[in-house]
Amino acid sequence: MIERYPMLALLLLGAHWLCDYPLQGQFLSDAKQSGPLRVYHLIAHSGIQGAGVAVVTGNVWLGLLEWLAHTTIDEAKVRGKTTFSQDQALHIAC
Repeated sequence: MIERYPMLALLLLGAHWLCDYPLQGQFLSDAKQSGPLRVYHLIAHSGIQGAGVAVVTGNVWLGLLEWLAHTTIDEAKVRGKTTFSQDQALHIAC
């Protein structure tokens, strides 16, 4: 059972990278920071992250928790309360 945890960690990191960069794209990255539908785009991006966690873990509740956590963390970054490095460290900790 212990052998699974390093693989799960790698899969979660890979899902985070995939969802935070290629699946987010420049449009969503810009739109979640400003614009009339900023919050919608932030929630959409965070939902992609939550879906990645749910797929990797097979647990919808963990996916929903990630969705909430990712929204909160990214909102803090948009408001200037965290740096890019702090943002990424918080995401990885989740």
